[in-house]
Amino acid sequence: MTTNSTLPFSKSRRAAGLVFLSGELPVGADGRLPEGIAAQTSLTLDRIEATLAAEGLGLADVVQATVYLTHAEDFGAFNAAYRRRFEVPFPVRTTVIAPLVMPGARIEITVVAADRQP
Repeated sequence: MTTNSTLPFSKSRRAAGLVFLSGELPVGADGRLPEGIAAQTSLTLDRIEATLAAEGLGLADVVQATVYLTHAEDFGAFNAAYRRRFEVPFPVRTTVIAPLVMPGARIEITVVAADRQP
């Protein structure tokens, strides 16, 4: 389990052979958001990949994703960036158009991964 030291939630939790990740935003190490949906998607997936790695997993272990986009017109460019990081069989996915808690963020992604560890 990875915890967030400032907010009341865990970044990840294991249960019933699965690893659940909290929503991840495209925030760089410098606290800034990159420009554009492609860069924000890539950074968000980098952050998810790092959290999964801390759990001994990778993007290939992701079985479900929920994606929140702030702009419907970003859907195509988001899908192109997403496709570069996931392979067939793709995780099942729900995509929602909604405002996000962080101003300027155009995407938030949460995933569930299969824990193949005994």
